[in-house]
Amino acid sequence: MLVDDINLIVKAGSGGNGAATFRRDAMTARGGPDGGDGGNGGNIYALGSTNVNDLREFRFKKMIKAENGIDGSRHNGFGKNALHKTILVPLGTEITDTETGKMIEIVDTKNPVLLVQGGIGGRGNVVFKSPINRTPKYAEKGILGEVRTIHLELRFIADIGLIGLPNAGKSSLLTVLTHATPTIAAYPFTTLIPNIGMMGTLAIADIPGLIEGASSGKGLGIKFLKHIEKTKLLVHCIDITISDPMDAYNTVRNEFKQFNPELLEKPEIIFLNKTDLVDEKIVKKTSAIFLKNKKLVLSGSVYTMESIEHLREVITNTLHVTS
Repeated sequence: MLVDDINLIVKAGSGGNGAATFRRDAMTARGGPDGGDGGNGGNIYALGSTNVNDLREFRFKKMIKAENGIDGSRHNGFGKNALHKTILVPLGTEITDTETGKMIEIVDTKNPVLLVQGGIGGRGNVVFKSPINRTPKYAEKGILGEVRTIHLELRFIADIGLIGLPNAGKSSLLTVLTHATPTIAAYPFTTLIPNIGMMGTLAIADIPGLIEGASSGKGLGIKFLKHIEKTKLLVHCIDITISDPMDAYNTVRNEFKQFNPELLEKPEIIFLNKTDLVDEKIVKKTSAIFLKNKKLVLSGSVYTMESIEHLREVITNTLHVTS
């Protein structure tokens, strides 16, 4: 099960309290103030990781807490600062403060993003000693750490998105293009989560099949439409054996329009799949229909490596032109 949408409370550590103590030992019966400062509370950061695929780590967690700073102590003992805490999230995770609406996207694995700031430790009474007050009996409390409720939403960062109706052959196409191993079967909705494979340095995401009404919550599509938004190129996989391939194409495009019209502007390759199952006349006739609408159209089969190599070449060249 893909977990790509989580609410989480993040609570930074509070600062330790300063100490209000006075020097007392065998040599000094009534010494001056010697209370040390409290330590600072821990911050919480978010950092991208290529070893994390989704947000399932946080599925049953309500809160992430950092440690508090240690209180100050006598003999000018300064409390220890708390260690900072870092949570690892997949690249492409958008983190939104639910109160302010401020959003930040995690896009690399080297630069941690501060989520909440730990509180500063309170000052001990030795700091408050002065000519006017030589024996201050008070110290500062540590400042409370920040607390926020954040919304984490994962949107895959892939160069290419394989899209189309259920059972159009997207998973099989991903397999031959990238050597990924998605579940494949001859019935709709075999793919229940997006699968990602690498074609050289290019990441290809197989998006679970869309159906009419996906943008309003029908089928599986609404859950995964957002993962198409960051792709640079769409490969629209259409089963050429169905009665009306153009209707299949328009069904998906209509869902794009309802969900996010900007998806309609993405560069697109139409791949008429399963040509090994139909006559060459049907392939030419169907291709002509799409070409008439000024679409970039390829045809082939996962069993015809020449057509797959041609698709690889066109994908690479298209991305090179658009980048």
